[in-house]
Amino acid sequence: MQEKFYIGTYTHHTSKGVYELTLDTTKKEMTNVELAGEAGNPTYVALSDAGKLYAVDKDQEQGKGGVRFFDVTEGSKPFAPVQTLVDQDTNPAYVAVDEARQLLYTANYHTAEVSAYSIHKDGTVELADRVTHSGQVGPKEEQADGPHPHFSNLTPDNRLVVCDLGLDKVFVYDVSAQGKLAKVSEITLGPGFGPRHIVFTSKGDTAYLVGELSSKVAVLKYDQNKGSFELGQVISTIPADWTAHNGSAAIRLSADDKFLYVSNRGNNSLAVFEAKSADKLELVQRISTEGDFPRDFNFSADQSLVVCLNQNTNNASLYERDGKTGKLTLVQKDFEVPEGVCVLPEN
Repeated sequence: MQEKFYIGTYTHHTSKGVYELTLDTTKKEMTNVELAGEAGNPTYVALSDAGKLYAVDKDQEQGKGGVRFFDVTEGSKPFAPVQTLVDQDTNPAYVAVDEARQLLYTANYHTAEVSAYSIHKDGTVELADRVTHSGQVGPKEEQADGPHPHFSNLTPDNRLVVCDLGLDKVFVYDVSAQGKLAKVSEITLGPGFGPRHIVFTSKGDTAYLVGELSSKVAVLKYDQNKGSFELGQVISTIPADWTAHNGSAAIRLSADDKFLYVSNRGNNSLAVFEAKSADKLELVQRISTEGDFPRDFNFSADQSLVVCLNQNTNNASLYERDGKTGKLTLVQKDFEVPEGVCVLPEN
């Protein structure tokens, strides 16, 4: 059986935009990668139920950024962009679709802005609201130049959660039907934690937050009535004796809530944790990504396989996943993918 993934990339060197990767789940191998649509630094992509592909975008001539939209239900690859909305001073870091309210969210690492866009029936978007983060930044060098929203997506109760790497904070916003944002709560992590991405358990009462700058995972209790977090366990993603640079990146949770996975850029590994309980993680494996600077990774449909991208070495690695132990076994490496950053299943 063949499964498809959209790949978000940087376009600094050989990449031209968003790619489509084919995974043969029977043979357990990646078999093809081709250009799906041209864009500037489309590092993150999101797919709507209506078959609209949204990519963060940078206009190389203007130096500004925004969102580029492709209709992947029509025509052949590479898809022509239907809309390019350049309304931010540089390209955002994250994009997500809110199907219930027909909204699109972006988080802009460089401008400290979190934006909500209305999605029209034809898939085009229009700015609905925008908030700008401010406040006391953390102590790390990467935090010195201000707030850095890195992630904005839905909570299980359809609020918006935003991870701000610069402020060492995670924010929760209420969202109106028209896309207006109103802050509900914020939680502050330890100095230099550097919140990057967050995932929730299926019950929605626990979240796992990865800190890019600290190379740690924080277990957070989530109160859906109040829309607020409470800090629990904090655990490292890298070896205790690791002294070289590392920046933890992507975080994924298995569908059964039993195993958590984190990519380490520098240590060049995937860390595997077992959830002994919802609030207690234990490291069970750390495995090489067979390349440099692993960004995102994602599961096959049945979660028996994991595709991982190495940005600096332009390659992807494929792992078989043991559903009982959570552990990964390498089955393919050195598959060429240019400047890969984001892995998004097509269905």
